[in-house]
Amino acid sequence: MDRVGDHSTVTPAHNKPENIPEYIDGFSTLAQQRLLEMLDLLREAAPGAVENLKWGQPALSYKWILFQFAAFTNHISLYPTPSVVKAFESELKGYTTSMNTIQFPLDQPLPAELIRIIAAYRVQEAAKGVKWM
Repeated sequence: MDRVGDHSTVTPAHNKPENIPEYIDGFSTLAQQRLLEMLDLLREAAPGAVENLKWGQPALSYKWILFQFAAFTNHISLYPTPSVVKAFESELKGYTTSMNTIQFPLDQPLPAELIRIIAAYRVQEAAKGVKWM
C-alpha cells in the first residue's frame, strides 16, 4: 500500500506500526526495497545499534539516536544531524536537503557509498558526544 501525501508517514490508528518491519510492510514494493536497503546501510555503520520506532519512524540508537529514516510518496528521507548535512553539503548538491534531512528520490537507486560514508560520520560524531537534534 502506498502512503498518501508527500510529507506524511501517518497511517490510520489501527494500522500504526509497532516496529521497523511493520513500518516497512506498510509501503509499496519499491519503497520497501529502498527502506530495507537504507536499513542495511545504517546497520553496517552502527552494528549493535538499538532499532525501534521514534515518532513513528525507524531509528537506530546507541546512547541516543544516531539517525532516523522514513519513506514518503516520492522519496526516502534520512535524518542524521544538522552538522552531518552541513559536512556533506557539496556531496549532496544533487539531492533535496534541509537543516537535518536528506531526501533520496524513490525512483532512483540509493547512493549506497554516500550513505555509508554519511552514516559512518554520524556514528563517529555520536561517539564524540554529539546528540541527535
